[in-house]
Amino acid sequence: MKKFSYLLIALFVSAIIVSCQKDDAINPNDKNTVTLEFDNRVGDQKLVLGTTTAKNALNEDFTVTRLNYFVSNISLKNENGEIVKFTDKYFLVKHSDPTSWLIKLDNVPAGNYNQVSYIIGVDSLKSVSDVSQRKGVLDPASYGDDNMYWSWNSGYIFFKMEGKSTAIPPNMMNTTEYQYHVGGFGGMTGKTPNNLKTITLPMTTTAQVRANTAPQIHIINDIQKVFSGVNQISIAKTYMVHAAEAGIPIGQNYAKSFIVDHVHNEKD
Repeated sequence: MKKFSYLLIALFVSAIIVSCQKDDAINPNDKNTVTLEFDNRVGDQKLVLGTTTAKNALNEDFTVTRLNYFVSNISLKNENGEIVKFTDKYFLVKHSDPTSWLIKLDNVPAGNYNQVSYIIGVDSLKSVSDVSQRKGVLDPASYGDDNMYWSWNSGYIFFKMEGKSTAIPPNMMNTTEYQYHVGGFGGMTGKTPNNLKTITLPMTTTAQVRANTAPQIHIINDIQKVFSGVNQISIAKTYMVHAAEAGIPIGQNYAKSFIVDHVHNEKD
């Protein structure tokens, strides 16, 4: 009788394993959506514009009143080393607009993805293309008073962060606001600094794309690292950045500010 019971248990466990294997099987013809969620934070604090107060590594206080950045040239690499690229797709993450925090990538082939890559900025090819090819978030006329394009410098502002700090010394303009506007794709008619930053992030949990599973990759952007990712930035000494050359240290810093925090693999 015991042997019969053990046999039943073994058959039951085998059935479960086979069922799970079938559910997890990768059909190369299946496709689904992958969503990148950008979660802007200040250290371990959620970012609330104009409210969240923090200090940089030099003990200078700051708040953030504006945070925008372009995301482009996204790619996903699966466990077999195959790369799926999403070319000619450009997104503008604006912290003031929660709908922009979610970037949806359609028609992703089924597979287990363990790496995501993207550029912060607008690549040189698109930056020099005819204005008729620059629609949506790339339309310079679409920004209103939140401009993300240097008309005088013929290029996009890849990363814009503004805020207030008591560390800013008295100045002729009586300003207490810092402004970090970083751009520069290498130059159109002459060589200029190239502040395009490629971000490549591993995922400890694979994003499992299936016919009934559309993963969400949760990416944290810790903007405290804008001041210290590689270079120590003093707000008292550097509070106005509006040129590509001046933006190099800041660009090097925010290139280190992104991590994949976790992955959701819930079924549809």
